[in-house]
Amino acid sequence: MKNATPHSRVGGLFTELVLETFRFNGRLIAAGDAMSAPLELTSARWQVLGAIVLEGQSLTVADIARRMGLKRQSVQRLADALVEEGLLLREDNPAHRRAPLHRLSKTGERAYHTLDEQQAAWAAECARGIPAQRLADALELLRLLRRRLEEE
Repeated sequence: MKNATPHSRVGGLFTELVLETFRFNGRLIAAGDAMSAPLELTSARWQVLGAIVLEGQSLTVADIARRMGLKRQSVQRLADALVEEGLLLREDNPAHRRAPLHRLSKTGERAYHTLDEQQAAWAAECARGIPAQRLADALELLRLLRRRLEEE
């Protein structure tokens, strides 16, 4: 069924971009799940590890959720599972007693490093034949649109 509400030209293009982004996100999650499955992880758990690695310091669950654009409760469940599985460690947070910090364990670091290497090869293959400037333009556009949504 077609959308019955008429859109402006740019509004219609934006809506198509949103729908394609949903489909693209689904494929990204499936690819991430396939890459992380041999390590008994999921894309979501990999994202939690990655948020900490990319920040370069221990983070609270709320910090991780903000960086990932997810709800704190869902990240809390993931962090709890990763602690239980020995991939994350909890440590006291001097700034907030009830919000512990999380960092990767040695096992978590090894898992993340393995996935990081696989992802680099996968990304190169996915981007093969696409001019770097087109990718840079797409990245710039997505960042602009994300910032607009964050302002709302």
